[in-house]
Amino acid sequence: MLSTGDEVLYGQITDTNASWLAETLFSQGLVMTHRSTVGDSLDSLVEELTQRSQVADVLIVNGGLGPTSDDLSALAAATACGVPLEMNKPWLAHIEDFFRQRGQPMAPQNRKQAEIPQSAEMINNRAGTACGFSVTLNGCRIFFTPGVPFEFKIMVTEQILPRLQQQFSLPEPPLCLRMTTFGRGESSLAAMLEAYPLPEGVTMGYRAAMPVVEIKLTGPQRLKAPMLALWQQIREALNEWVLFEGTQGLPAQLAALLSSRGLSLAVSEMYTAGLVHWQLAGADVPLRGGELPVSVPETLAQMGERAAALARKSGAELALVIGGLDNESLGVALMTPEGLQAEKLTFSSSRHSLAMRQELISTVALNRLQRWLQGKSAPQSYSWLKVSERFPPTR
Repeated sequence: MLSTGDEVLYGQITDTNASWLAETLFSQGLVMTHRSTVGDSLDSLVEELTQRSQVADVLIVNGGLGPTSDDLSALAAATACGVPLEMNKPWLAHIEDFFRQRGQPMAPQNRKQAEIPQSAEMINNRAGTACGFSVTLNGCRIFFTPGVPFEFKIMVTEQILPRLQQQFSLPEPPLCLRMTTFGRGESSLAAMLEAYPLPEGVTMGYRAAMPVVEIKLTGPQRLKAPMLALWQQIREALNEWVLFEGTQGLPAQLAALLSSRGLSLAVSEMYTAGLVHWQLAGADVPLRGGELPVSVPETLAQMGERAAALARKSGAELALVIGGLDNESLGVALMTPEGLQAEKLTFSSSRHSLAMRQELISTVALNRLQRWLQGKSAPQSYSWLKVSERFPPTR
């Protein structure tokens, strides 16, 4: 993959297209072997296209198909192939119709988006005005795609992958088992799992993304049976810290658990400032209300009273309350039909940013709700947090 643009090269935007493409290709049995980024320089783009085409079977170029002077991908492709740019009249008509349907005049600069290298294959973009195209250089098939993520993803899934499947005999997609854990660090988990022998050809990987750690078991489909047997052992060993398996996400799991039991939830947040409500609402969790009160010091008993009042006011069966920070400590409380579950937590490290701390506390709160729904007790400890008080008190 070749990503283009000064804004990508200089880190002014995050290249989410690259990570998405790598994972999408991997799921199809295609492993990305090289990734590079080039700024808005015609000479640099031509040089990179030429070099990569000499070693790759397929190259996907992302970005540089816009209407402005710094969008150089089409010109770079034509230059590398030694051909002129040509106006693609059907695509020009598409652009004109695109603006006409929206009641907007088409700027003259947009005509540039219909210019592609002579003899290039046009790749349809049903979501925008950037014309995708494909050329062959030094035996390498090169696809040029727009940088807008929505347009890029549609083009890859609807246009490029079917062409690759038609042109090449693709390998069987690997089996990838995923598990996301919370409450233990990467090294601690690795120490627990290193005793498990891996079948030959199977790898175990770890991805730490504060505050969770994802564990992946990857191997060929022919080893599915021994991989599943090993995965069950891993599942049992890490049962205390598993948040979810696959890529479902914790909020989506909570939505399913709450809906299956006919329960609704209200949320009150001080420290996390609405993060929990936003995560839950995005997963269609049955929410009855939410509030962002001013941050004040509270005891666990006071938090319990506030949780009970919130449940009564909203009509929700459950209320999740996150307190404000006071001397590096805060409370998390869950009011259930059986009563209050709450704990006072103290940060044991000052090296994390406010945003990372908020993400950590939101995960603690959601995990507290998850464990109650699953009939589990609260964990005895957390990474980066000390439990200074619990209600009901631990015997």
